[in-house]
Amino acid sequence: MKTIVIIVCLIATASLFGQAPTKNTFKPLGDSSLPDVLISSTKFPEKSKNIVQKVEVITNQYIRRTNAQNTGDLLQSTGNVFVQKSQQGGSSPVIRGFEASRVLLVVDGIRMNNAIYRSGHLQNVITVDQSMLERAEILYGPGSTLHGSDALGGVVAFKTKDPTLSTTQKTLVTGAAFGRYSSANNEKTAHAHLSVGGKKWAALFSASYSDFDDMKMGDNYPDKYPNFGRRSQYIERINGIDSIVTNTDDRVQKFSGYQQWDLMGKVMFQQNDNIRHLLNVQVSNSSNVPRYDRLQDLRNGNLRFAEWYYGPQKRNLYAYTLDAKLSGFFDALRVTASYQDIEESRYQRDRNNPLRQNRIETVGVAGFYADLRKGWGKNELNTGVDVQLNDVKSKAFTQNINSGARGNLDTRYPEKNTFNSYGIYAQHLYKFKSGKWVLNDGLRLQATKLESTVVDKSIAFRPFDKIEQSPVGISGNLGLAFMPNAKWRINTGLATGFRSPNIDDLTKIFESSTASRQLVVPNPDIKPEKTITPELGIARQFGSVAKLEGSVYYTWFRDAIVKDKFPVNGQDSSIYNGVKYQTLAAQNNAKASLWGYNVAVAITPAKGWELYSTLTYTRGTYTKPNGLEVPLDHIPPIFGKTSLRYTANRFSAELWSMYNGWKKTADYNPDGEDNAQYATPDGMPSWVTFNVRGQYNITKVLLLQLALENIADRNYRQFASGFSAAGRNLVVALRASF
Repeated sequence: MKTIVIIVCLIATASLFGQAPTKNTFKPLGDSSLPDVLISSTKFPEKSKNIVQKVEVITNQYIRRTNAQNTGDLLQSTGNVFVQKSQQGGSSPVIRGFEASRVLLVVDGIRMNNAIYRSGHLQNVITVDQSMLERAEILYGPGSTLHGSDALGGVVAFKTKDPTLSTTQKTLVTGAAFGRYSSANNEKTAHAHLSVGGKKWAALFSASYSDFDDMKMGDNYPDKYPNFGRRSQYIERINGIDSIVTNTDDRVQKFSGYQQWDLMGKVMFQQNDNIRHLLNVQVSNSSNVPRYDRLQDLRNGNLRFAEWYYGPQKRNLYAYTLDAKLSGFFDALRVTASYQDIEESRYQRDRNNPLRQNRIETVGVAGFYADLRKGWGKNELNTGVDVQLNDVKSKAFTQNINSGARGNLDTRYPEKNTFNSYGIYAQHLYKFKSGKWVLNDGLRLQATKLESTVVDKSIAFRPFDKIEQSPVGISGNLGLAFMPNAKWRINTGLATGFRSPNIDDLTKIFESSTASRQLVVPNPDIKPEKTITPELGIARQFGSVAKLEGSVYYTWFRDAIVKDKFPVNGQDSSIYNGVKYQTLAAQNNAKASLWGYNVAVAITPAKGWELYSTLTYTRGTYTKPNGLEVPLDHIPPIFGKTSLRYTANRFSAELWSMYNGWKKTADYNPDGEDNAQYATPDGMPSWVTFNVRGQYNITKVLLLQLALENIADRNYRQFASGFSAAGRNLVVALRASF
């Protein structure tokens, strides 16, 4: 099957169709309101039909209609992105079998991935408030040419709302607000934004607040696993003693609630018709976020942790962007200077142990982007440079919860770290005179410099005092889109990706699994990861009635960083926190391969009706140095979505179903991040949910939305997740706009 996929991806498709040329009207598949112009994922605006790689656009209308809890849930709602969760305050997108630091997140053209993005599971995507989004774009496959390191599986590019200038002499004031309630977790969310604009000046202010109680899981269990995921016990401190308490309702995931608030402010100055200035400030913060999966961990048959939570997750972004139309060789210039101030922390305490472990990381990221565009004849050229300067500080200490006394503790990373990257790229597009062919080609050169210094190595497994690395990576892409007429679009391409090891890859210490007692220790000798991905996509439009789309790809993954056994001081195990662990480390000791496909269809049988269905399959394995082939981690089971939507003037309604196939135990990676301990003995069961929602315009400014999700109250978890999804859930929202 692998050979077939490779051959299909590389086949030249020029001879497949020879229809007479007609005006091309093909548009992307999915939401009928999708615009045919990309903004965020291509640096400058470009029609999606001219891009060889598969791209999905999530519009503002879709975001509003979906009413997802957070941005991770929004991505999952498309049916094309898999999302893992370790806690309610989490969401880790998986694209084409790549996750976390191998998927690039971008907001307003600025990289979110930083020096401590880990290879396991991340929750950083939820720091982007979906309520302030104008749109999101998902680029499937390597995006390293335009965006640099980390874009192996794809790029998720978020575009937030901009203030609106007035086109008349009057000040333009627009805005919107909503409140939302969800029954499964007693969610209470409120959002408001206001834009005030004159002829040259405009400003926008946005604020959101969410309060989530403990999530209640479904009560309809698979017959073979009647107790799967139930929270039968939890630890509560009573009279100064950590006591194991019986949960009065074991479907309530005790200690999974949290709060989050997000603020955004933008000021725009239109200097003249050719120059625009934009100041952009974003602030995201949260309460403590319980690490729910770890609160289920056992030691000697009893719950281990009395406390395990992330401290407030803080992301502050300050950016200035200059957009200019040029009259010289280049037509357009965009310059962005940014600074991100990020704080992440972890707190854990074993039952009956008064010492709480506190680990705090702060990251400062200074970024500079300069992008230029030139169009001539049938050619378009985007070129530019970007610089990223990461400064990471890591500290740790123990604290006695009774006396407040502090003690020494090993830090997650060395105390002082810098991780800087410098990139230059050129992306070219050529539209053939026939109007049927579009060529995409590009090249990027990127250099990275990493320095990590240990101040105190007396209490940590760090076989070094200082690490220095300066790898250089080259990536590129080449592809053709063929549109013989308004009905067909065929694209075939080859793209490479790379990812430089960051501070997290090289230097961290953490418990990978308390169930099998594995400890990940530093390895200063790993190298950059590289991928080569050919893909083939075919889309067919049947008049105004139906659209069909499919894509297939194969990825060669070289120097893949995987966790494997790693001796420390000649021993395969070490004592850590008083417990003996098998030691693992990240290593470039694997040759991996991934392949998969996505198919989707949209049918409009009558005016106002649309049926949409999508299905995604991914397969991945890697070969160890001893020749043993094992499953690659982060590979989701087959998954998809089917929906039927009706839209009238003031009313719309939708029935939809989400579904996942089985992930059998034999397909789990034995040493990675698949979290088999949070599944059943046979793996993660398949599941399907049935849901309904509708909205009605009460007046021109008021919109009422109702939804009933997981109608059958199915109990299920996403693969690799230690947190169960919501059971039957009533969602009510009231929106106002002017």
